[in-house]
Amino acid sequence: MGYQVFAVPCADYAGAEAALREAVGRMGGMERFVRPGERILLKANLLRPAPPETAICTHPAVVEAIAKLVAEAGGTALITDSPGGYVQKESVLRNLYEKTGMAQAAQNSGAELCMDPSARLVDLPQGRVLRQAEIIAPVLDSDGIFDLCKMKTHVFMGMTGAVKNSFGIIPGLTKVGFHGSHPSQAQFAQVLLDLIGFMAPRLCVMDGILAMEGEGPGSSGTPRPVGLLLLSDNPLALDVIAGEIMGLPIEHNPLLLAAQERGLAPTRPEEVELIGPPLDQLRISDYQFPANVRSNLMEFLGPLTGTAGRLCKSLLSQTPKIQEDLCVGCAICKNACPGKAITMTGSGGKAKVHPRSCIRCYCCHELCPQKAVELRRGWLGKLLSGG
Repeated sequence: MGYQVFAVPCADYAGAEAALREAVGRMGGMERFVRPGERILLKANLLRPAPPETAICTHPAVVEAIAKLVAEAGGTALITDSPGGYVQKESVLRNLYEKTGMAQAAQNSGAELCMDPSARLVDLPQGRVLRQAEIIAPVLDSDGIFDLCKMKTHVFMGMTGAVKNSFGIIPGLTKVGFHGSHPSQAQFAQVLLDLIGFMAPRLCVMDGILAMEGEGPGSSGTPRPVGLLLLSDNPLALDVIAGEIMGLPIEHNPLLLAAQERGLAPTRPEEVELIGPPLDQLRISDYQFPANVRSNLMEFLGPLTGTAGRLCKSLLSQTPKIQEDLCVGCAICKNACPGKAITMTGSGGKAKVHPRSCIRCYCCHELCPQKAVELRRGWLGKLLSGG
């Protein structure tokens, strides 16, 4: 069978259930993905405890609708994620589900909320760069996984979609080590490909009804109404079409470049059968990407390593800067920093970034709930990028 992506226009979340029922029906029905008695993990993108209108997380209406379809097929849906910057524990998960609307989605659909904070070290026999990884227990204990991702920009990887959503199977603060050991875009893309290969989702659903553009994927991003749901049984195919709709060329999509290097498919739109409105009707001409993606400078920094690489990244790339008037001293950025470049030594115990230790992964910017982390380019970077 070829690679297929189903695109279903949906103007608002009130119509999400009907749109998803139609799409899943065209894919062969939920019985194609769920057998009676199975426990199906709904791996949403729950970056942090943020309300649905911020477009930071998968919308609860999408999760609720899929959970209902799972139940109708005789399965049990379980909702979970592992937000970065937090210790994985039940109280954190409970707050996450309440703030993101997942608790209400579970109540409305009969789904379960996974409160298991444990993780186990497992082998990844097919991994290219990861031979072992600590994986959250709900992933290991479920019969199958659905990848319920969000259409968003990403300051480090350009965009986040079905494949990037696999990073959430790594527990909370353990994520920090992966950014430290695989600091470049190309290296991190290889990590994501290993994780999505292990995760092997049966069904991928991208919430693009209210998407995110600009300096995503966190609080600094801007909600963007797109009015679209995308579905596929192949995460790469879903990301290929999403990238085309958003207008992110493959040359600036490190994930698809890494997939090409591995010989994986699909990585180009001509390899995917799009079922629904044609791609020319779906493309968005003015979708706003993060500044470092627009400047193309990261393309030239990627191959550089050692002292030369650190110097060039320092001079050309964006560096996080704490806006002290917005910082509340929560230390989420400090806990998530793989380079240990952040201390709580600013005025009044606020965060402070030490540029020489910064590896430019932008986890601090991604996870800060206060929009207190600004990304600033040095004078040389401004000169070469034209602004």
